[in-house]
Amino acid sequence: MVKTRFAPSPTGSLHIGGLRTALYAYLYARHNNGSFILRIEDTDQNREVEGATKHIIQILQHFGLQHDEGPTLTESEKGPNGPYVQSKRTDLYRKYAQQLLDNGHAYRCFCTKERLEEMREHQTKNKLAPMYDRRCLDLPQSELEQKLKDNIPFVIRQKIPYQEIKFHDIIRGTTRFHGKTIDDQILMKSDNFPTYHLANVVDDHFMEITHVTRAEEWISSTPKHLFLYQAFGWEPPEYAHLPLLLNEDRSKLSKRQGDVAVESYIEKGYSVESILNFIVFMGWHPGAGEEREIFTLKELEEAFTLEKVHKSGAIFNLEKLDWFNWKWKKENHHKKLLEIAKQIDPNVTISSPRKEQHIFTFQDPQLENSFNQMRGNEILKHCEGFLSPKHKDNSDKLTNALITVEEKILRSPNEVTDYIDFYFTLPQYPKELLTHEKMGVDSNQALDSLKACLEALENCPWTLEEITKALMNKIQEINVKNGQLLWPLRSALSGLQFSPGAFEIAFVLGKEETINRIQQAITKL
Repeated sequence: MVKTRFAPSPTGSLHIGGLRTALYAYLYARHNNGSFILRIEDTDQNREVEGATKHIIQILQHFGLQHDEGPTLTESEKGPNGPYVQSKRTDLYRKYAQQLLDNGHAYRCFCTKERLEEMREHQTKNKLAPMYDRRCLDLPQSELEQKLKDNIPFVIRQKIPYQEIKFHDIIRGTTRFHGKTIDDQILMKSDNFPTYHLANVVDDHFMEITHVTRAEEWISSTPKHLFLYQAFGWEPPEYAHLPLLLNEDRSKLSKRQGDVAVESYIEKGYSVESILNFIVFMGWHPGAGEEREIFTLKELEEAFTLEKVHKSGAIFNLEKLDWFNWKWKKENHHKKLLEIAKQIDPNVTISSPRKEQHIFTFQDPQLENSFNQMRGNEILKHCEGFLSPKHKDNSDKLTNALITVEEKILRSPNEVTDYIDFYFTLPQYPKELLTHEKMGVDSNQALDSLKACLEALENCPWTLEEITKALMNKIQEINVKNGQLLWPLRSALSGLQFSPGAFEIAFVLGKEETINRIQQAITKL
């Protein structure tokens, strides 16, 4: 049976690259009807952050990546091969470190930090590879025993065989290394805690891991691990080294260069589905002929294979994340609106001038009002956390305002205040905004058009349909182009260069505020 694992260190926020590693491991296990294991690698006690393990579990659960074995939020564990936290397995690591010593595959190193620094400086100066020089490999037995008797601190180093080793990487094919180019890695530190290399191999063996997915940067460690499997006489797992995540300048994505913590994207309002699709496509593609632009987690479980992960680094492009977020929200939002419209009026007329864009036409105005109220509430779900108190005081106005900027909110809900604030407070604007040279709107034309708008709207019933009819009739009556009347009107009502249409703004503002803003604009001219 296929068994994969995600083995993060609890040293802080979960990196977006870590979530991708977890996702790939999870998907491969589910695709093959296998098990997905969570293991916490906390052997570096100095870097551990309190609460980080709980945070990791919560993040995985938030994205639907349920593990079959490992620690849980209740401080218990599930699975037959625990403990699943490395700091609780130290006796096991010491046992197998001793076995390596006994069998000649490891040795004690008593070199001081100062001595190692001198060695590195010499190697650097002479352009030699920075590797341990094996000074302690063949210490006389008497000297070794005396150092142990004197309690001189030591580490345990792996004795790398001077031979070639090769392995098949699922993503990269056959890879070869020679032992002469590999450092004698520390396996047990002087504090009696294991390093990643020993703990990783021991845990993967006893937890029966069959496939290891990890970042490309770990390729150089793989021969060290394979030599350990060889020394223990164990069957190694298969490896798949994932492509690096890169910045736009193709440098490695890191915590020092930007916002890479998963929870920050959750806090910004990105949906689970958009983040999952964003990270799965940073390295994987389902192949030619696939028409779906966005997948559910279940669909990814069915489609994902490691063989379709590519080798080259993947660019971390936030515009793509924005696109996935907008696409997912838009699809689901419009599906919801279709359901609501048909529930309110089974005879509603629905036209779709563009894919995933729908115009709803109701014969009964009351049904249309009910639909718009529910539509506004659906939009509100995407952005409620970003609204200020003044926006929430007038629920009817807020509902109608949100409908006019629906597409923008679906794309960037955190910017909702910028989109709708002009409905509640008219921005200061220069009189030049009321004119438009290319449309043939100078100050005189703007003044005439705004006065005409007052005449058209003064006795107009205040529905969107009637507002539209009154203004379009006025355009014909005074014989001007649409833009010559609607540009100064829209500018007067919004105080902005870019905004929703004049008809929609007037309807949302209400008759009194619309007339008031037109009169204010006239005084500017």
